[in-house]
Amino acid sequence: MAHTESNETTRNGTGKISPRVELITLGDELLLGLTANTHLTWIGAELGRRGVLMQRNVTITDEADAIAAQFRESWARAEVVITTGGLGPTCDDRTREALAACLGQKLIFDPEIEEAIRARFAKYNRVATPNNLKQAYKFERGEVLPNANGTAPGLWVEQDGKLLIMLPGPPNELQPMFTDQVMPRLALRGLLTDGEAYLQMRTVGVGESSLETLFESTFSRNPGLGIAFCAHQGQVDCRISSPDGRYSREKLHSIAAECAALLGDNLLCFGHDSPAKVVAHLLKSQGRTLAVAESSTGGMLANSFADLCGACKFFQGGIVGYSNEAKMLLLDCPECLLAQHGAVSAECAVAMATGVAEQLGADYGLAITGFAGPASGCGGNPVGTIYIGLHAPGGDWSKQLNYPGPRDTVKKRVLNDAIDWLRREVMKEARKASQAQAN
Repeated sequence: MAHTESNETTRNGTGKISPRVELITLGDELLLGLTANTHLTWIGAELGRRGVLMQRNVTITDEADAIAAQFRESWARAEVVITTGGLGPTCDDRTREALAACLGQKLIFDPEIEEAIRARFAKYNRVATPNNLKQAYKFERGEVLPNANGTAPGLWVEQDGKLLIMLPGPPNELQPMFTDQVMPRLALRGLLTDGEAYLQMRTVGVGESSLETLFESTFSRNPGLGIAFCAHQGQVDCRISSPDGRYSREKLHSIAAECAALLGDNLLCFGHDSPAKVVAHLLKSQGRTLAVAESSTGGMLANSFADLCGACKFFQGGIVGYSNEAKMLLLDCPECLLAQHGAVSAECAVAMATGVAEQLGADYGLAITGFAGPASGCGGNPVGTIYIGLHAPGGDWSKQLNYPGPRDTVKKRVLNDAIDWLRREVMKEARKASQAQAN
């Protein structure tokens, strides 16, 4: 049984006491490591933005006795209990039955759920098997949370002055249900703040300890300010709030603006946008386009932009040119350049960036080539040697990076650095254009 518990204050950032929320994530696959427990991070983040700090997460098996024992413990100490998983049609889905017994409620068959299940199967030219109707049972004194992306509906129970929220396990089903149905219901009951409970500054290019030092004078002039740092790969978030309610939203924005001035271009954004999304906004606002070329990252760079809504407005496409032959054929990298400098070189990175920009008709070309490992590099380039190439309206450049570590880690780090370098160059071009226009 895996536990994650927070001992932080339960004030929501505006001075009000937030409810105690516990999350029970169910599934042998989570404990076996076959599936990542993304529910903890995702639900925790969604609640945290609205002033609710999840106090505890417990991951348990699919056994009915374990489910019942953990639920009784959580129900005794929390105002809101959320469960994920165990609502499906198979024999190891026991959450509904176990919790109904704990609460002394009967499960009743709901024809509307049955109709929704059969309609979903019919949509894919399939017929629902009898065990699927197990999902059509609901609590006699509870409500149904419709599931637009699956057959197992969520369940909402209010009893003993507390809330039980039961959600299916698949993230593509759980997340829209939580966003569209659970969060609005919690807000109506006054359990969430009206807006975000904190103001977040997302930074790049500065470490966590250096960031705290940079902000020290600003924060010291504002006693009682809630401050939290969270380091991610390639970036650090700083959240400020008013735990006792002494600072207005306007004052928090004023403090954040002072911090932003100290950061300069190291401020990625206010809020939660990814580096790729920030770049996308910059490019679209300038009417510029982007194309990418990559070898060692194998399509990750292209996907960072293609995954964004509205990518077609700025993203021309990407080319994965892994072999030398592919680089020559698809990116017009000269054979003599590859022979003289090699595929992992500053010269090749620039050739890839300019080649993809020309081939796809883009204003900016961004390229990555390198040795991500675990096999050894060659020549003077050890494993972890990466070159980034950038083609921009103002010129062509390359940058060398050296990142030791596992292959996956190297790829993610260089991805963040490449996108951030592009962001900074796009910002420079925007400033140049603005100054030229002003003159």
